[in-house]
Amino acid sequence: MNEMIEQLKRHRSIRKYKPDPLAEEQLRSIVESAQAASTSSNLQAYSVVAVTDRGTKAALSRLAADQAYIAECPVFLVWCADLNRLLIAASAASEGEARIPATTEMFILATVDAALAAQNAAIAAESLGLGIVFIGGIRDDPDGVSRLLGLPKYVYPVFGMCVGYPDQEPDLRPRLPLETVLHRERYSSDSFAAGIERYDGELRRFMLTRAGGKRDTTWSKEMAQRLAIRKRDHMRTFLREKGFDLE
Repeated sequence: MNEMIEQLKRHRSIRKYKPDPLAEEQLRSIVESAQAASTSSNLQAYSVVAVTDRGTKAALSRLAADQAYIAECPVFLVWCADLNRLLIAASAASEGEARIPATTEMFILATVDAALAAQNAAIAAESLGLGIVFIGGIRDDPDGVSRLLGLPKYVYPVFGMCVGYPDQEPDLRPRLPLETVLHRERYSSDSFAAGIERYDGELRRFMLTRAGGKRDTTWSKEMAQRLAIRKRDHMRTFLREKGFDLE
């Protein structure tokens, strides 16, 4: 048995937390673990804002579709793609003022860096007996989040993360069959039909149990509903205003 692999496979999103605060050493260990994540060309193009103030968490909750667990968790981490620090460092080392390349690649690099660091943080938190849930809802009003947290140009909030001691024991949500995700040598969709059909049945049983028989759905139905809705069209304009021109 590999304890790390077993821990990873036990991951669950936690949406209810005990009021117990995190120790400063726990928070530092979580972020130090995030810093150990891989980063393209050593850019380290991300920052994280740790929010513990009740008022600020409540405000962030309102900006993210009133998700109550943001206000209730002991620490809310806002993971940001950050090119501002690179600009400051490069400008100090250059004869003239440095410039951030307005390319899609720079946007991708910073976003991926933030995601890799956050996943390391999630694993570290869970190893300490804590629970987490990622919050994409902060992109519902990224401008409001930016103003609240003082995020400058070239910094945008990618997602949030609630962290705290779990006050619930949710069941493990089933995932797609391995053969629909793992491809050998070349991409192939041959296994998709059978694998998705099997997964639809598994997820339907899970959702019926979780919701006490009140939610009868499948993965395919949920994905069809998701693809039928355009979400967060404001992000392109917001990112341009932040300096991520995506040329």
